Amino acid sequence: MASPPPSGAPFMSVLNAGILPCHRRWPGPVRPRDPAAAPSRSASLNRPDFYRFHQGDRILPFEPAEYDARLSGLRRSMVAEGVGACVFTSMQNIAYYSGFLYCSFGRPFGLVVTATDSVTISAGIDAAQPWRRCHGDNITYTDWQRDNFWRAILSVAGAGRVVGYEGDHLTLAQKGPLDFFLKPSATVDIAPATMRQRMSKSQAEIALIRHGAQVADIGGYAMRDAIREGAREIDVAMAGRDAMELEIARRFPEGEYRDTWVWFQSGINTDGAHNPVTGRILQRGDVLSLNAFPMISGYYTALERTLFLGEVDDASLKIWEANVAAHEYGMSLLRPGRSCAEVTEAINAFFADRDLLQYRTFGYGHSFGILSHHYGREAGLELREDIDTVLEPGMVISMEPMLTIPEGRPGAGGYREHDILVITENGNEDITGYPYGPGFNVVG
Repeated sequence: MASPPPSGAPFMSVLNAGILPCHRRWPGPVRPRDPAAAPSRSASLNRPDFYRFHQGDRILPFEPAEYDARLSGLRRSMVAEGVGACVFTSMQNIAYYSGFLYCSFGRPFGLVVTATDSVTISAGIDAAQPWRRCHGDNITYTDWQRDNFWRAILSVAGAGRVVGYEGDHLTLAQKGPLDFFLKPSATVDIAPATMRQRMSKSQAEIALIRHGAQVADIGGYAMRDAIREGAREIDVAMAGRDAMELEIARRFPEGEYRDTWVWFQSGINTDGAHNPVTGRILQRGDVLSLNAFPMISGYYTALERTLFLGEVDDASLKIWEANVAAHEYGMSLLRPGRSCAEVTEAINAFFADRDLLQYRTFGYGHSFGILSHHYGREAGLELREDIDTVLEPGMVISMEPMLTIPEGRPGAGGYREHDILVITENGNEDITGYPYGPGFNVVG
């Protein structure tokens, strides 16, 4: 047998050496092994700690120049914070700076950025897919020795440097190995700086978000067509999801298709914004909530609308029209120079004047970009009382007021409208096309 390749050897060298993957179970958490200690059992079995497996054509949602610009912005933040190497572990930042959106399944994934390098760290189970879908270099770590993930990170980040990490994502279980292997001279929470960078969208990002908004409209129309007495929530939801996935595949024939979903709620199930789909049978007079969520390369967009099946009673119509009026008023407030808190307080006053504020259930909107129900978003750009971020051109934000009237009261149910707006130099541009309000959305 040929002599074993060193850690970090190309994948084909590993294959040529006759080294094949294997897995073994470990008991609970153990202390990381000192990388300078005696050779591990893995080494005695001629298995590398990590290697490079690069094959196939690289396919990314944006041009390389887009990622280079993002990395340049990050490196300016690193210089300002005195950081020598950033170790990212979250889906949102790895996707933002490299294009790769990982699927963890219990395995850690990472991205290491230094002044000169950008390297994704991925698990062997994904083979060369992470390299094909990332900007920069990629290293695959092996799982037959605990903490090979951190040995791969060490090979890029080096030891003894100031390390930037994500305080809102790095777990206590992973902070220990970070300190043990990288032996940082100091650690800095770089997450706030990256969030601020992600809040301002490039023209390429805005173009992709426009596609998402248009796909959401298509899902909305498909659901509207599927609404009828006797249908189940799940039947309507599937119609919207299928329409959106087909449209995403048409627009992005080389994309990855995953995580597009729908929440379609009826009757009492409309009381929460994030209530899951059920098999409830639609009945005439039901209040309905249509929620279409296409996902394109980690970029989430949304369409949310209130509808009624067949007819709407007077009490419900009054609540619905009040929420539509708040929606229109709120969209008019989304202009550069206004703070999130200022917009929120203005809509609060609007509802209070109509004795409806007590039925508001959450904030009035949030940022768009790299986000999902699986991972984070720019918490600094939400329309809430405690957020003082000032709106700027290039930000993308929703307006989505919701009122929930408890069961047993006139107009019971949840009412929500949702549009996506791009902040411009002089105001905003609404990129959502599906109509809102009773004139279009009493259906069936």
